[in-house]
Amino acid sequence: MKYETLIIEKKEYKKLRSYLENAHYGNDQVFKRAIGSLLNELKTAKIVPEEEMPDDVVRFYSNVTIQTPFVNGITYQIVTPEESNLKENKISILSPMALALFGYAENDSIEWQFPNGINTLMIRKVAIETEKTTH
Repeated sequence: MKYETLIIEKKEYKKLRSYLENAHYGNDQVFKRAIGSLLNELKTAKIVPEEEMPDDVVRFYSNVTIQTPFVNGITYQIVTPEESNLKENKISILSPMALALFGYAENDSIEWQFPNGINTLMIRKVAIETEKTTH
């Protein structure tokens, strides 16, 4: 892990906590496990003001290019649940994959539960849409 802990911008941390507190996952064990994992990581996360936020950390409105054992370079944008649109590769912060990526940096690798078992996601590139970061 590049920065030794998750790094999250202060306003986005509050927004994320709100989404997590209001999330309903019913019997979805993958979703429940992803939320639990992120909540555990948030206990040691570094919360920083906007001006101290590194450019290479996954956050709201990041365009994240990942590599998996199955795909070499697909890009998703992390968005609010209301803006999620898989046809446009916009994934909700409440999706298990976005929960796994949030707060990690370029070149970090993350263990991920795929339908066929645990594999590794590698974050290849993080790009921020600057006009959205003020939300």
